[in-house]
Amino acid sequence: MGGSVSLIKPTLDVKDEYLAFYQEWKQSGEQMVPWVISKDPSDFSAMVQELHAEESGENLPEGWVPASTYWLITEDKKIVGAVNIRHQLTVPLLQTGGHIGYGIRPSERRKGYATQILALSLQKAKELGIEKALVVCDAANLASQRTILKNGGMADESFVEEDGNIVKRYWIAL
Repeated sequence: MGGSVSLIKPTLDVKDEYLAFYQEWKQSGEQMVPWVISKDPSDFSAMVQELHAEESGENLPEGWVPASTYWLITEDKKIVGAVNIRHQLTVPLLQTGGHIGYGIRPSERRKGYATQILALSLQKAKELGIEKALVVCDAANLASQRTILKNGGMADESFVEEDGNIVKRYWIAL
């Protein structure tokens, strides 16, 4: 893995890099995680404004909570991951969403970035006043389970979705 990484709030300054990140994920055919990266970036400034509005709780759909989005960026300004930190939990988030959803772009996996993005995200969650963060992943996602455990995750009861998918749930004290 290269040098240090940091979390930045969405900004117009890294538009080209974000579009490359988005296109790589689209072309991979994988589900885009966290869900916020599936937002259409064709009107980039509107997308960035929308992400900032979600953080302050403006114009949220019914049943949604404020959430902060950050991009994980390397020293050379390459976006290698994204995270969405929910400020509070609703019943569905308590079951299958958690406080923190993160993802690493396909070409940058297996380099330690997931562990770093979760560690940095836990610091941001603590700054938001969250004392115990819920982080979840599908039971089949062994890499995510290891990442969560490396960051202090304590297993809680799993949740079984209607389609039979098992969601592993972990709490991390902040």
